Amino acid sequence: MTDKHKDCHCSVKIENLSVTRGTQDVLENVCLEVKHGEITALIGRNGAGKTTLLKAIMNRIPHTGTVTYFNSEGKRIAQPKIGYVPQTLSFDRGTPLTVSDLFCANSGIMPVWFKHKKERLVHTREMLALVGAEKLIDKPLGRISGGELQRVLLAFALDPMPDILLLDEPVSALDRRGISSFYDLVTSLRSEYHMPVLLVSHDLGHVTKYCTRAALVDRTVVLTDSAKSILKHKKVREAFGLDEEGII
Repeated sequence: MTDKHKDCHCSVKIENLSVTRGTQDVLENVCLEVKHGEITALIGRNGAGKTTLLKAIMNRIPHTGTVTYFNSEGKRIAQPKIGYVPQTLSFDRGTPLTVSDLFCANSGIMPVWFKHKKERLVHTREMLALVGAEKLIDKPLGRISGGELQRVLLAFALDPMPDILLLDEPVSALDRRGISSFYDLVTSLRSEYHMPVLLVSHDLGHVTKYCTRAALVDRTVVLTDSAKSILKHKKVREAFGLDEEGII
């Protein structure tokens, strides 16, 4: 197995992470551990701080506290690689930019309208093949479906293979078939490469079906449990407006 496709036996430990905007505490003393091979869902009401937590993990916003990465031997990883898939990608649907242009622009210094090097195109095709999207390599971004775009963004997030994969409501714009296809893909990647996955989701059905653990967030981590058992908690049912049987 090459280095770019190596197993990621990495774990992530978040300790006392806080985010303040002005005088408002958006997140306060968040503590959470995501172990290798786990898919952990961040759940909670709108505005609870779930996406903010992802941004803090990526160092996109100022925060206090620590986010520490450990390899399979328990040694700290100094410069972790983070993969990220957003809800959607905002761009001009009329753009002539192709899928291969997107990948090649990320790794080279030449403008996207120059001819791409053969080795880079081979690498791009390999990454797209990981997510079953190699046939999209020459398609303009504006001419692929929402599900296809999310697969492309996932392939993009895996280049290079990350120590943790962050997914921010990645299926919010997909239909039922696209949702199942995307999560089946993420599950298979997690099984093959053992990377920890942290995702934001508002759909408890997806959480209980595809995730291994879940964390209820409301400015801090209120509680964590296995995804199969998360609905038994009163605070979770209250946050989602569920009755005692977990039905809206």
